[in-house]
Amino acid sequence: MKNYRIGVDIGGTFTDIVLLDDDGNVISRKISSSVENYARAIVEGLESVFAEHGVAPREVAEIMHGTTVASNAILELAGARVGLVTSKGFRDVLELRNLRMPRLYDLTWEKPPPLVERYLRTVVDERVSAAGEVVRPLARDDAARAVRRLLDEGVEAIAVCLVNSYANPVHERVVAEVVRELAPDLPCCTSFDVLPEIKEYERTSTTVVNTYVLPIVERYLNTLRTGLDARDLRAPLLIMQSNGGLTPAAEAATKPVNIVESGPAAGVVGARAVARQSGLENVISFDMGGTTAKASLVERGEYTRTREYSVGGGIMTGSRLLTGGGYLLNVPAIDLAEVGAGGGSIVHIDTGGSMQVGPRSAGARPGPVCYGLGGTAPTVTDAGVALGHLNPSFLCAGELPINADASRRALEDTVARPLGLTLEHAAWGARQVAIANMIRAIRAVSSERGRDPRDYALFAFGGNGALFATGMAEELGMRTIVVPPAAGLFSAFGLLYAEIEHHYSRTVRRVLRDADPASIDAIYRDLEAQADAQLAADGFDTGHRACTRTAMLHYQGQIYELEVPVSTGRIDRAGLNALTESFGREHAHTYGHRAGAEEPVELVTAQVLGRGLGDRPRVPERLRLADRNAESGSRRAYFGRMHGWIDTPVVARAALGGGGEGPCIVEEYDSTCLVPPGVRATVDASGNLVLTRPDP
Repeated sequence: MKNYRIGVDIGGTFTDIVLLDDDGNVISRKISSSVENYARAIVEGLESVFAEHGVAPREVAEIMHGTTVASNAILELAGARVGLVTSKGFRDVLELRNLRMPRLYDLTWEKPPPLVERYLRTVVDERVSAAGEVVRPLARDDAARAVRRLLDEGVEAIAVCLVNSYANPVHERVVAEVVRELAPDLPCCTSFDVLPEIKEYERTSTTVVNTYVLPIVERYLNTLRTGLDARDLRAPLLIMQSNGGLTPAAEAATKPVNIVESGPAAGVVGARAVARQSGLENVISFDMGGTTAKASLVERGEYTRTREYSVGGGIMTGSRLLTGGGYLLNVPAIDLAEVGAGGGSIVHIDTGGSMQVGPRSAGARPGPVCYGLGGTAPTVTDAGVALGHLNPSFLCAGELPINADASRRALEDTVARPLGLTLEHAAWGARQVAIANMIRAIRAVSSERGRDPRDYALFAFGGNGALFATGMAEELGMRTIVVPPAAGLFSAFGLLYAEIEHHYSRTVRRVLRDADPASIDAIYRDLEAQADAQLAADGFDTGHRACTRTAMLHYQGQIYELEVPVSTGRIDRAGLNALTESFGREHAHTYGHRAGAEEPVELVTAQVLGRGLGDRPRVPERLRLADRNAESGSRRAYFGRMHGWIDTPVVARAALGGGGEGPCIVEEYDSTCLVPPGVRATVDASGNLVLTRPDP
């Protein structure tokens, strides 16, 4: 009997399904997302794939899933009705925020509405010091009064965040007990369980977001589990976390704040794994789908993580230095920059008479005009059809018919004629505007982080990534582009590379040169014990559990921290000195300078990552994908004013063999790769399509 592992990724337009057996055979399917109930598309899609390929449900070993349910609930303000219990004097922390503004000179900008309205925020009279000492005890009657008031308002969940509870959670425990007594079935989240760290606004916001999306995520995962069970699919369901690790669905349902950026993370995990196989240590992953484009940095073979990001205040464009527009989360996440530019992004003319692309998207329904599903506004995909870059008859090996004439009419009527442009110039302009938008995401994770994109390869995937990769590389001066197999389904494919991971952290606040090494060692050992216990509960024996230590540090007085690895084993004075030096090097690498030896370095947060390890690699080195490419041939394609229209060969990836020079179009089931004139294309030993631009 075969064993299959399944990766399922939900996007704004398509749901991608990938099945992988023990021998490296890959079965893939791309279907439209069922926006009204995402679980339905997954269950029905799997059922269809099983029937077509003769896969029995009992042959499935595990199902990995990347989901946008949590982020959608925040973006659409469709989460639970949440009540907040906080300390007296801290009722308005959610609205005061941290004074960061996404647009410095926009006097009309308004903060997003708090996820908990003021009348649903109650206070209790208590106080714990920053050292964890109880200064003013919490009366149980006071906690009961605050909880009853929220219950009378009909809240669907309660968040608890008391000042300094990261140092001593005794009062939060009292409030949680009262909630269980008065409303046993009501979800309740305490900040010590969600984020036991310093910084009042960050901790409150993260706890509230966790509580806000918890009922939505729990209901979705239960619906999906029920649908799978009804088809006799009893395999474990693992959910991708924002940090790049998998977690059991039951754990994700209790801490959904860790899966808010679930979908985008999977592609970066896969990019790192495939790049490593190809001997590439430094790459910038670029994922362009139907709604958004995302970029992330893989450096020295490791993806970069951030400890803080915002969701829901509009997609971040331009500068990562201008934050504060959304709802802040302080949890580990792969460092991603995202812009509203995808195949479904609408091309329009703004009030100033300039062409714009996005951020509005046609989404899955009605989609681009060429899909024939009712869309009337031209999109980036319609521009690709008009330019001859995309198959003018069908996509997805014929499963998605295309109406090229409808695309051309929409672009002509909406953009070209009003701007006095020819159709091809309007469509090419839309492409260039989209490229300019997406480049901002790449710069946000590279040049704004002190990295030169020319020192990296561009790893392009997503349904549209390979179509735009060479244009972006040209603008950024990047010479090498890598397009992996199954590029259009690569986020689902990336799920197969991920491992189960659990992150634990605790605020420390110690100046390293004055700290007691034994006390810091004890903190790390306690965090490792928590990780070890959770991995044991997940079914991993002692030989298949591993823990990695990191630390968040800054020069004393700084507001923001940098993450630095911490060596295993007992922490002694030499270990703390080595940690100080490692931080200095990272500070110089990131900011271009470091302070002198006399400047005190402070350990702010201790962190431990626990990983569950398998007996063998998650994905075989050699993969065999079903050949579902369109027939080879040629078609006229437009390559800008310099080259104009060219009769361009349309080829399969395998046909490139030892390589050749563009122009050509590599057409596959799930994506299309545009190879402009002068760019060389080859296929490496791992099946990656490698494009090399000539030296400038």
